[in-house]
Amino acid sequence: MLGEAPEFVGKLLKPRIDQTAEGAVLSVRVQPRARRQGIAGVHGEALKVALRAPPVDGAANAALVKFLGETCGVPTRSVRIVGGQSARAKRVLFEALDAESLARRLEDAS
Repeated sequence: MLGEAPEFVGKLLKPRIDQTAEGAVLSVRVQPRARRQGIAGVHGEALKVALRAPPVDGAANAALVKFLGETCGVPTRSVRIVGGQSARAKRVLFEALDAESLARRLEDAS
């Protein structure tokens, strides 16, 4: 039983990444107007990202796309928000990556 616990805990600490025909879709939880910008851990099944930008006129969405593109080493034109445009919980599509590659790049970045 003790050997199973770390695997279970490890699964809870990884964000959800789904593979679609278009690319990898990452679940993200945004914290706008943060003091520092960066990956702040995992919130449920979502990657928690702290952004300095306010949630006004799409500024936080634009900052999120730019941050994730730079963090994962892909052009921002291949990163787009496909769900949760006006919510803190978002689904972000990475057209240039598959789910496995995205998971590896996020692990390297954090």
